[in-house]
Amino acid sequence: MHMVKRKLWIKKINEGWKKRNIIWLSGVRRVGKTFLCRSLPDIEYFDCELPRVRRMMEDPEGFLNELQGKTVVLDEVHRLGNPSELLKIAADHYPGIKILATGSSSLGASKKFRDTLTGRKVEVWLTPMTLEDSEDFGNTDIRHRFLHGGLPPFFLSSEIPEREFQEWMDAYWAKDIQELFRLERRYSFLRFVELILARSGGIFEATRFAIPCEVSRTTISNYLTVLEATYIVNVIRPFSTHRPTEIVSAPKVYGFDTGFVCYYRGWYDLRQDDLGYLFEHLVLNELHAHLQTRKIQYWRDKQGHEIDFIILKKGNPCAIECKWSSEEFDPSNLKVFRRRYPEGENYVVCWDVQRTYTKAFGEILVRFVSIEGLVKRLLSQRKVD
Repeated sequence: MHMVKRKLWIKKINEGWKKRNIIWLSGVRRVGKTFLCRSLPDIEYFDCELPRVRRMMEDPEGFLNELQGKTVVLDEVHRLGNPSELLKIAADHYPGIKILATGSSSLGASKKFRDTLTGRKVEVWLTPMTLEDSEDFGNTDIRHRFLHGGLPPFFLSSEIPEREFQEWMDAYWAKDIQELFRLERRYSFLRFVELILARSGGIFEATRFAIPCEVSRTTISNYLTVLEATYIVNVIRPFSTHRPTEIVSAPKVYGFDTGFVCYYRGWYDLRQDDLGYLFEHLVLNELHAHLQTRKIQYWRDKQGHEIDFIILKKGNPCAIECKWSSEEFDPSNLKVFRRRYPEGENYVVCWDVQRTYTKAFGEILVRFVSIEGLVKRLLSQRKVD
């Protein structure tokens, strides 16, 4: 793969270093962490997969003394005996060394790693490719992005990389799950992953998965926790003020990548109806990439009115609806929502909108935006907050 400069992510890393000297770069396997690290200028690169490199780090202070004033990449840092110790020493005693560390998402999820490095690191979550990345990689065909997904080697493949999707899943089980979570039942776990990706975006009920996966409801809930910790799914929890008419606990679960969702649904070409469904996944990915937060919710009442995404701004719910085409928007769900929660902004994000415009539906003002327009507004508001 040729060296692509992923401008969005290089900017996020440089901004991170202004706050702390340690950056933890997380993300699923093959999302491009190593390539991103290697594309940075003037770095000292260490691959912790190699035994000779690990030996150099057995005395952390001796290792760090030689790197004063340098920019250092520690790739696959989970291979070290005690990765959090090395990073803690660097944070506390070597502020002049800038370190970018990558490793298995399971390490980032471990309690010891989180506790040791609280307040000492900036986290950058490298999501599947954004629209900006697609430009950097020289292919802005949205159908291609949907079907191939946002892992760079899969995106760059000219054919839909069917075998690679399966190989990726086998490696995920062997390397991420077996090593850190010690789960027993390969068949049940991978069956659950397949089903959850095929039903991506739906409301999650553990009972529906227990029988086909041949495990208990509790095991299914544990599996979901593991998938969320390793970034394979995004669990979107319901926004409610616990009113009897609202859904208050059942989350919606989205697969991490449109390519895998299409693969497990058996989609090799896309009908018009599929585009809106995948577009919702794309919007969620962009929000995660730019805002770097998982604090995104959805809203639904027991009559079935639903808002795709809710982001709280100063305590007020900002409502986001996703539509492939602006003509598809029907304001009735939003009207029901705003009767209960009158304060907050309303966005309809559409693929066919280039310039932001506002439209009134009765009392309600709705902004129609592109994905870029939505991200820009949310980021500018965050600076004000």
